[in-house]
Amino acid sequence: MKIQTTRCLALAVIFMLSACSTSVERIDAQEQIDLSGAWNDTDSQLVAREMIDDSLSRPWIVRFVTQTGKDPAVIIGSVKNLSHEHINTNTFVANMERELINSGQVQFVASADARQEIRAERDDQDVNATSDTRNVGGQEYGADFIMQGQINTIIDMEGKTQVRYYQVNLELISIKDNRKVWVGEKRIKKLVRNSQLRG
Repeated sequence: MKIQTTRCLALAVIFMLSACSTSVERIDAQEQIDLSGAWNDTDSQLVAREMIDDSLSRPWIVRFVTQTGKDPAVIIGSVKNLSHEHINTNTFVANMERELINSGQVQFVASADARQEIRAERDDQDVNATSDTRNVGGQEYGADFIMQGQINTIIDMEGKTQVRYYQVNLELISIKDNRKVWVGEKRIKKLVRNSQLRG
């Protein structure tokens, strides 16, 4: 009887441990998975690709190359998250940077944070590096245009059904004279059923 009770307890423990275990499966990073209906990596990549493609297909870039004889230098400024949910705008900015650089149509200037770190390194080299390996200041490539924008959302919910609406607005602005040379908008609408999320 005692042995049988011990076996039952052991089986119960094994069952409980297996029920609480974590399962991990590796999947293709390009696979589109939408679990909650919230903004995710797929949205970030698709919006960045479509908006950058649109911006580079507009007349401003041909006009700039014709007038100056060089590719425009672009920097991405702030992208504000004005939505109701947490959105990692750093990932979205990184996606846009990749699309701009890989297009081969623009020069891309490092962000303000990156420039501060690089300037600190140049200052250090000025004191510590040999003259033939030192990179001096005052040689930075100035940006011609800055891209800025925001992400907004609207949630419409009835019972356990939601419509999640995302609107991304971006602007490309001439740093020389503050002219807006491109304004882009991308909308995403998702119908989420049986969602436990609250707007």
